[in-house]
Amino acid sequence: MVKSLSQSLFVICLSILIHLSAKAQLAPKEGLAAIRETDLKTDLYTFAGDGFRGREFCSPDELRAAVWLADQMRATGMKPAGIDGTFFQFFNVRRDQLSASSTIKIGDRNLILWKDILAIEPFPSNIDADIIYIGKGTKEAINSADLAGKVVALIPTYDDLDLNVAFPKVRFMQRLASLKYRSLLAEKKVKGIIFLANDEFTKTGWHEHVRARFERGNYRLDNGLHTSAQNNLSIPAFWMLDKDTELLKTKKIRFTANLTTDSFLYPSVNVIGKIEGTDLKLKNENVLITSHIDHMGVREPQNGDSIYNGADDNGSAVVAMLAIARAYNQKPAKRSQLFISFGSEEPYLFGSTYYTQHPTVKKEDIVAVLNADLIGRNAIDSAAILGTLGANNTSKLLTQMALQANDEGPKFKLDTVWDNPNHKEGFLYRSDHAPFLKLGIPSVFYTTLLHPDYHTPKDDPEHIDYKKLRKMTEWMYRTSWKVANATARPVINPDFKYRR
Repeated sequence: MVKSLSQSLFVICLSILIHLSAKAQLAPKEGLAAIRETDLKTDLYTFAGDGFRGREFCSPDELRAAVWLADQMRATGMKPAGIDGTFFQFFNVRRDQLSASSTIKIGDRNLILWKDILAIEPFPSNIDADIIYIGKGTKEAINSADLAGKVVALIPTYDDLDLNVAFPKVRFMQRLASLKYRSLLAEKKVKGIIFLANDEFTKTGWHEHVRARFERGNYRLDNGLHTSAQNNLSIPAFWMLDKDTELLKTKKIRFTANLTTDSFLYPSVNVIGKIEGTDLKLKNENVLITSHIDHMGVREPQNGDSIYNGADDNGSAVVAMLAIARAYNQKPAKRSQLFISFGSEEPYLFGSTYYTQHPTVKKEDIVAVLNADLIGRNAIDSAAILGTLGANNTSKLLTQMALQANDEGPKFKLDTVWDNPNHKEGFLYRSDHAPFLKLGIPSVFYTTLLHPDYHTPKDDPEHIDYKKLRKMTEWMYRTSWKVANATARPVINPDFKYRR
């Protein structure tokens, strides 16, 4: 009887402790009240307005936006947590592009690069060979033609390619077509490939996105690791419009090209601020709340607008980060909050990659990463959190905290499709939390997913749903509060494998 009573008292005490612990991890009212739609809207109309010209990565506009952001961070109560007592951590990005001195001719006609012809990659090459036009690039046409030592001109086909993806035109013209045909033509010993844009799909791609991407060249993080775009399958490849088909059909016509490259270093920057925790021991641990500064800049006009403002991508997360900082300034947590907006995310996660190579706090003192990208569009009651499902589950405890935070506040219906480990977009690895996952740091990714204005000049502040953006901000804040105050810190799921 005594033993039974002792067990009962133990269970009651344990239940009380669990209840009190859970209550202690509920986000405080004063913090929630500091997250306001009006602040989010005011900040976003400035950050994603025309004044910053789309904040193109590796440009003065990105740097100007970073200075504005640092000023706003200071105003929220953050302390500088970058390098040398500043909010900034600078790094370099190397850009390789074809030189303006490059020349291309077909017969006696000089082609104007980026107008008459597009070169897919910027690597040096010299070509002097006959052109052979084979029409549609079927396996039969390729196998039946004598292509050795020639430049083959063809109309690419779409068979064996899955184009039900985001930006299918860009992916097809920039990567998929060349991958498909280079592997087929490598054994034929061709000197070059000319793809013909002969339908609405490829012609639209040429004018809306692809030409500018090719002209800008390739970017890589300048971290001492040189990776060349050229390999044994890198046959020089080009795009031309079908208006030049008759020229390409001319018998014994010569293709001559002398392609040279220029290489430039560009500065980019991470902006880093901190609100210190209150617990003497736990304040040395950091919960990271992250976003990215940059977008696509000024590019080809669409419906009269050429500024790709990136209000949702990723202005929505930047202003959410500022709002969360205001909440912590009202009431700090036990652990510290480290707020980072990374530079040059768009080329491929350069700022976050650089940070994981040169962290401003000890890696072991990073408790978790809560990253947001595209959090202000689509149905108001629906959202997604990646890094929580099946083999994509990065941390069971972090997932539990995030789902509890959703139930306690915004109560979004969760779209789990994009968190499927087999989803072809691989969205879990396409934002700034991914380099942290590679290091084994628990991370989740908040998003409201893609929409038709993504990476277009129509991604403007007036199209953001500010009620939804406030709810997404609240969700992140509630989650971070739990992580920042819990006795146990999240750990990486031992079954999680980085799959990119």
